Amino acid sequence: MAQVFHPKANVLAKLSLILLLTGPLILLLIGTGVSRASYNTKAGIVADQPVPFSHEHHVSELGIDCRYCHSNVENSAHATVPATETCMSCHSQIWTNSPLLEPVRQSYKTNTPIKWAQVNKVPEFVYFNHSIHIKRGLNCNICHGSVQQMQLAFKGKPFFMVWCLNCHRNPEKYVNDPDKVFSLYEIGQKGTDREYSSATPEERDILNSGEHVRSPEELAKGEALVKKFGIKKKQLADCWICHR
Repeated sequence: MAQVFHPKANVLAKLSLILLLTGPLILLLIGTGVSRASYNTKAGIVADQPVPFSHEHHVSELGIDCRYCHSNVENSAHATVPATETCMSCHSQIWTNSPLLEPVRQSYKTNTPIKWAQVNKVPEFVYFNHSIHIKRGLNCNICHGSVQQMQLAFKGKPFFMVWCLNCHRNPEKYVNDPDKVFSLYEIGQKGTDREYSSATPEERDILNSGEHVRSPEELAKGEALVKKFGIKKKQLADCWICHR
């Protein structure tokens, strides 16, 4: 009897079985890679703004407190961008003829707000309140990356849900003294008493990347703060906390 199948059919059959078994995994890995890529999350990509604003210059070099521009961050659900009047409180006296600041001057003259591109945003189905996180001592860099080193603002973290849950399930790893949230940026600034060399390992990590693995001693302090703040871990990890 003549051979029905070509010898290569065995190879094709084996390959088809391998693809059948590994195909879903490969598709899952590709999908995960695409969803986590920077062009999708926008993490690390500089936003195109009407005025090139440098956080490094204003925060690290000039020593301007974050709250001077983001005045509502301690008491509001949103950090908000500064009004043009805030910018002009300085730039009506310095850099008054800079072409880069022409949109600011026009905004002030016409009483028309500047249309800043929003850099950090959670989905519409997620509830987030800035003020409660600040009052629990979470530094800006933990969520936004090393903001004080950004010449042009970009999204420092991708804001994955698992990343949020890691904090909510283990708040002792992140909570801190609220007074240290903004004073941290004074380290290394001109005219301040604190030099970068005097910073603790945790302070250096937060300043550089916003990420720090706490030591047992630091975790013990975190646990004490969790009790002090009255944080209930089980409730903090419930779905309704963010999805209301």
